[in-house]
Amino acid sequence: MAAGIQNLASVIDEARLRPLTAADRLRYGRNLLVPEVGAVGQQRIRAARILVVGAGGLGSPAISYLAAAGVGTLGIIDDDVVDLSNLQRQVLHTTDAVGTAKVDSARRVVAALNPDVEVVAHRSRLGAANAEELLRGWDVVIDGTDNFPTRYLLGDACVLLGIPLVHGAVLRSHGQVAVFDATRGPCYRCVHPEPPEPGTVPSCAEAGVLGVLPGIVGAMQAAEALKLVVGGARPLIGCMLLLDVWGGRSQELPIRKNPDCPVCGERPTITALLDDGAHCGAFPQDQPDSEGNHMNTITAAQLHARIASGETPGSSYTLLDVREPHEVAAGDIAGAVHIALDQVVARRGELDAGKELIVYCAVGMRSQRAIEALAQAGYAGAMMNLEGGIQAWLETA
Repeated sequence: MAAGIQNLASVIDEARLRPLTAADRLRYGRNLLVPEVGAVGQQRIRAARILVVGAGGLGSPAISYLAAAGVGTLGIIDDDVVDLSNLQRQVLHTTDAVGTAKVDSARRVVAALNPDVEVVAHRSRLGAANAEELLRGWDVVIDGTDNFPTRYLLGDACVLLGIPLVHGAVLRSHGQVAVFDATRGPCYRCVHPEPPEPGTVPSCAEAGVLGVLPGIVGAMQAAEALKLVVGGARPLIGCMLLLDVWGGRSQELPIRKNPDCPVCGERPTITALLDDGAHCGAFPQDQPDSEGNHMNTITAAQLHARIASGETPGSSYTLLDVREPHEVAAGDIAGAVHIALDQVVARRGELDAGKELIVYCAVGMRSQRAIEALAQAGYAGAMMNLEGGIQAWLETA
C-alpha cells in the first residue's frame, strides 16, 4: 500500500492562502528554496492549523519545528506541569519552567521563536467528553501522548472527524513513526485492534528512553505534518518507519487497512468515543476506604515517615524491589531486597510471610503485578504497593 500512495494533495483549502510578505520571504527563505515547498508550499504552511496533543518528549521538537516553519495556527493540548525529570528529553522546557504548566511553557517558547504563530493552548486532559470539540477544525493532529488510553481515544476521534493523525512512539532506543488517515489508508486500530494487557508494555518511566530519541521521532512527526500540509509528497501512510538509534538501523514495515476494523472498517462497531482506560494498560485502583485511602497501597510520604520514626526495612516489614538489576544500579531505597519481577514467584520462599511486604518498582505498575503473582502463587503474607514507585520516593525525599 505504501508504494501506491504518492504525491498526495495538500490538506489545506486553497481559499485560505494569502500572499507572502517581505518579512515572510526573509524568515522562511530556506524553505522557499526547497523545490518541493516553494512559495505556494510556504503559503500552505502559513495557512495550516496543526494540533499537537502532548507537550512532552515528542511534542517538544514537533512544536518547536512547526513554529519555526511558520505554521499559522498551532494547537497544544496538555494537562501536565514541567518536572525536573522531563528535562532530559523535553527540550521545549527549561529549568526555570519546572513547576509551571507545560502549555504555558510551550506558549512562551513559541512566542519567542516566532511571534507570527498563533498558539491555541488547552491545559486539559483529552477525554471522550471533550475530544471531538478540541480536535474539530484542525488540518492535522500530531500524537505526542505517552499512554494507551489517550492513544486509542485520539486514533478513534481522528477517524470519526476525518483528520489525518501523525503517530509517534518511543521506548529505550527504539522509535516508530506513521501517518494514520482512514480516508487513504489504515487507522491506529487497523494496526493495533486491541490494547495490550495491563502492565505488559512498560512506560518510558519504567523502561527509560534515550533522551535524543524523542527529538528524532518528534522532528519526523513534524516533517510528516508539513508533507500533508504542503502536498505533493509521500507521507508514511500504509507503512510504519521503525528506528533503532542505538543500533543505527531503520526499516519500513508495510501496514494495511483492516476491512474488519471496529472504527474504520466496512461494518464499524465504534461510532462514538468512550473512555476505556481500564483496558488500555492501566491497572484498576484499589477501592478507597471511608477516608479516601487505598487499602493495599502506601504512599512515598508514608514510607518516608515510617523510616524516619525508626521503623526501617527489615524490622516489621520487608521492602521488595522488583526492578531489573541495571535499574537497581541507578539507585534504590536503602534496606530493600532485590528480586526481579520474573523471579519473584520462584523465590517467594526467601520472603518472610510473617512480615508485611512493601513492593516497589519504577512507577508502581510492575510492583502491582508482583503482588498479584505472589497472591496467585499462594503467598500468605500481607502486601502493599508503593504508589508511584521509586520515582515518587525520589520526588518526596
